[in-house]
Amino acid sequence: MNNEKSNKLIIALSIAIPIAVAVLFGVKIDGYDFTFLPPIYATINGLTAVLLVLAVLAIKNGKRKLHENIMKTCLLFSALFLGMYVIYHMTSDSTSYAGDYRTTYLIILISHIILSIAVIPLVLFTFVRALNGNFEKHRKLAKITFPIWLYVAVTGVLVYWMISPFY
Repeated sequence: MNNEKSNKLIIALSIAIPIAVAVLFGVKIDGYDFTFLPPIYATINGLTAVLLVLAVLAIKNGKRKLHENIMKTCLLFSALFLGMYVIYHMTSDSTSYAGDYRTTYLIILISHIILSIAVIPLVLFTFVRALNGNFEKHRKLAKITFPIWLYVAVTGVLVYWMISPFY
């Protein structure tokens, strides 16, 4: 796929995914129990965070194929997380945080949500640059993408950990 087509596709996905998630949050399907999903998708977030760090270590040690495989796993984990997250929220009532650290929780949650939207095009553009062999641009963008994606993965675990007593 050429750059123009891939850029348009990435922009379309970067807009469509958050809109689809927002719309699906308004859809409620009764009769299904997916309350077991939050610890699973929180674990996937945690594994993604670990794998992101391992991917950086792999590339710094010249292990390009290992780096590539780890990053593909991170993409797969992110897609699995998103699917499970949407399924859970379409079939379960929302849970409110009722702890003593509500302001801290909300700061973490809001920053997590905003950056999870922002990281979509960053991840996709970074990935496509590597696929196209444009490693100089890939490296430059990866230096921005990595800390944001890592923050989203880690705060996903923190959000779960903080809200889990209130399920």
